[in-house]
Amino acid sequence: MPYANIKVTDEGVSPAQKVELITGVTELLQRVLHKNPATTVVVIDEVATDNWDVGGEQVSILRKK
Repeated sequence: MPYANIKVTDEGVSPAQKVELITGVTELLQRVLHKNPATTVVVIDEVATDNWDVGGEQVSILRKK
């Protein structure tokens, strides 16, 4: 059973975008690794920008610049 975990910042990912991500990852695992879509698990975690760091700086601070 393949498991994919997608992490994005919590900056307004729409339900439709989440469906597209889930569908796309599931199809990719099927095409590349021949995994059964019925047993593929995809989880999307939305992370607060205060908890996401790039280059030693919080994304919430980077977004304000």
